[in-house]
Amino acid sequence: MRRVGAIIFVLAMTSSASFSVAGAGLSRAGFARTAPGAVHPLHVSFPLSKADTSPRSTSSCLTVLGLRCYSPGQFEKAYNLAALHTRGIDGRGTTIAIVDSFGSPTIARDLHTFDRAFGHPSDPSIPADPAILQDPKLTIIQPAGPVPAFDPTNPEMLGWAVETTLDVEWAHVFAPRANILLVETPIAETEGVQGFPEIVAAENYVISHRLATVISQSFGATEETFPSVQSLLHLRSAFENARSHHVTVVAASGDDGATNARADGSCCYDHAVNSWPSSDPLVTSVGGTQLTLDDAGNRVRSDVAWNDGFGASGGGTSAIFRRPGYQARVRDVTSGMRGTPDISMSAAVDGGVWIYLSFIGPQSPFHLVAGTSEAAPEFSGVVAMAAQEKGRGLGWINNTLYHLRYDDGLVDVTTGNNSFAGVTGFDATRGYDLASGLGTIDAPHFVRALARRADHGGGG
Repeated sequence: MRRVGAIIFVLAMTSSASFSVAGAGLSRAGFARTAPGAVHPLHVSFPLSKADTSPRSTSSCLTVLGLRCYSPGQFEKAYNLAALHTRGIDGRGTTIAIVDSFGSPTIARDLHTFDRAFGHPSDPSIPADPAILQDPKLTIIQPAGPVPAFDPTNPEMLGWAVETTLDVEWAHVFAPRANILLVETPIAETEGVQGFPEIVAAENYVISHRLATVISQSFGATEETFPSVQSLLHLRSAFENARSHHVTVVAASGDDGATNARADGSCCYDHAVNSWPSSDPLVTSVGGTQLTLDDAGNRVRSDVAWNDGFGASGGGTSAIFRRPGYQARVRDVTSGMRGTPDISMSAAVDGGVWIYLSFIGPQSPFHLVAGTSEAAPEFSGVVAMAAQEKGRGLGWINNTLYHLRYDDGLVDVTTGNNSFAGVTGFDATRGYDLASGLGTIDAPHFVRALARRADHGGGG
């Protein structure tokens, strides 16, 4: 239910489960995707034996839907988050700013219910995650102007409300004691410039008032959809401001693999393109992996670059930004341009995560979502924990990332590719690649290394 840069895939568990997606092309097994720029979802029904008002286990999702689904407790195991949370490295003392158009009218209540549902799940086959039971401080601001009243008949507002729910709940899963600052803007971001001036103004407010440790962005626009290069460059002030104020900025790399949406939102360019702000050298680009876990969260196989027929990890080289200094070591991969992503986290539809939302009615509050919209807030939680470990904000981290080693908690992803919609993409290979970046993470070792090596904005 979201546009390029962070498409959301929603599965509502009701008496006839609805799978709602926004993306490109036709997917597999009866699931369909609408154009990336569209926010009105396409529903495909899957009859269930009874109405579902609680999340399912992975094995149940496989039986009913042929897809894996994951809960917070499984990621506590898979990413080894428990090793951090049990020693108090949980984001406390930090603030994650999440920027979304419109927001959600029920996010405070939904976050509380999400915690209770997964902190002590009623289904014993779903692992508990007691770390999330401590409600974070959630603050909502609208620094770029008042947001219109929520209209449940407006598909754009519905799509952004789902996005908001995912961003808040899964940043919280990774850093359960971090404060969350939800920054709502009054204009929907689409392809090209629309919505970005308000986002930039809102982010500059957050940065200048020292309100956040890390900013999470689950949105983006294809570089070619901006009317000129200069029109894009004029929107970079928040990232320059973030670097000077030692605020980390992350962004989703996109869900259409090596290609992306056209200006009218249709899929897709017939050649490799990239999206901004993910492609900005001052932003940490977060791509997608596919995890294969059992009900307890144990890995059945190693993570692969996300490409499951529904979407694929955004990645490639920028058409605008030259290769930054921190990518000098991977110049053979990126050539003379900025390459994305930098790092990757869980994003697959076949391996989607549960969220809880109530603004569309109480009958089916649990939904499955996926895409790099998921990966970006997850990584923002990782950055928040590293900042807590460091004792201060990390600032711009890209230079540090490219100086980490694979014994520093980086986990190489060497399988898969991000070819999509008929456009040949890039293979995941040993070391850095344009499908998974530097790879994914083992959270305790990565957080420790990132905190120890963070240079507070220098280099690159």
